[in-house]
Amino acid sequence: MAEPEKEEKRKKNRVKLREQPPMERARNFKEVPYGYSPDEAVEEASRCLNCKKPTCIDGCPVEVYIPQFINLIKEKKFLEACHKVKEKNALPAICGRVCPQEIQCESLCVLGKKGQPVAIGNLERFVADYEAEQGEVKLPEKPRPTGRKVAIIGSGPGGLTCASDLIQSGHQVTLFEALHKPSGVLVYGIPEFRLPKAIVEREVEYIKKLGVELILNTIIGKLYTVDELLNDKGYDACFIATGAGLPMFMGIPGENLNGVYSANEFLTRANLMKAYLFPEYDTPIRIGKKVAVFGGGNVAMDAARVALRLGAEKVYLVYRRSEVEMPARKAEVHHAKEEGIEFVMLANPTRLIDDGKGNVCAVECIKMEG
Repeated sequence: MAEPEKEEKRKKNRVKLREQPPMERARNFKEVPYGYSPDEAVEEASRCLNCKKPTCIDGCPVEVYIPQFINLIKEKKFLEACHKVKEKNALPAICGRVCPQEIQCESLCVLGKKGQPVAIGNLERFVADYEAEQGEVKLPEKPRPTGRKVAIIGSGPGGLTCASDLIQSGHQVTLFEALHKPSGVLVYGIPEFRLPKAIVEREVEYIKKLGVELILNTIIGKLYTVDELLNDKGYDACFIATGAGLPMFMGIPGENLNGVYSANEFLTRANLMKAYLFPEYDTPIRIGKKVAVFGGGNVAMDAARVALRLGAEKVYLVYRRSEVEMPARKAEVHHAKEEGIEFVMLANPTRLIDDGKGNVCAVECIKMEG
């Protein structure tokens, strides 16, 4: 292949992340992608066109200076690149792994019109991990205190982000968390193989180093009401970031049978309470030989892939629409298929069937039209 053709192909195609082999990773909880090496990061960053009007920033909810941090990677200034990201985003190692970049910043990348967009998320992950590996985590200068005090209820991604922004604006911030571990859905919902707990803990430590106070095992509404926080405890404002943690059931017969879990309970047991290490951790979880997961989003993908890793022989992902309409990230769908999960499209569950002993043994579905 001639050199200009090679260069054209390189510009069109992003540098792929190296990954664990599918059949190997399907039985362990280690992170699936390995992340870029410095050389791979520089190669991918070199694809960026450094547009005069960078539309990618318009697609970023926190408006990270994307071209600037990518340009620093090109120059092999990896620590400076991480610091540039952190000017807008205090959780780059998390966002680089689980943000839906394909429908945000990367969807507006000019390169995506004729090829693959720059792998902005992979590069963000790289600089965050590089900074941690070098042990040179830089804290921003402390702002002048405003004298104002803010309570944040919930330490998930919303609460952590709000805490970071407020503490860097000079306010005093306290994060209240109901559970025994901070980070909300980042630890109880997203599995280890997508977002390692050590990475989450590392990002939370950074938020704490900024000066945020974290109080665990505290249910606001039970221990204190919001009014008590504002009127008796001296807080000037309260930000409620409790998420949407309650499960939604389908309302079909058989949902009360043994062996039927909401994704919320299933993933919380498996992730936060380490059921996958039972009996070392005393949180049992029941896994059948055949498992059906209903839904087509990221949570459904997570539940299906966790069930496989916990020993299920066969996992079916049942979704009432077509694959094109699945809201899950394409990477997660791709990984699930590689690992052997069987997709059953255009099927809507109508009832769960009892084995005569109170256990679920089958599911009845109706066929939907595409």
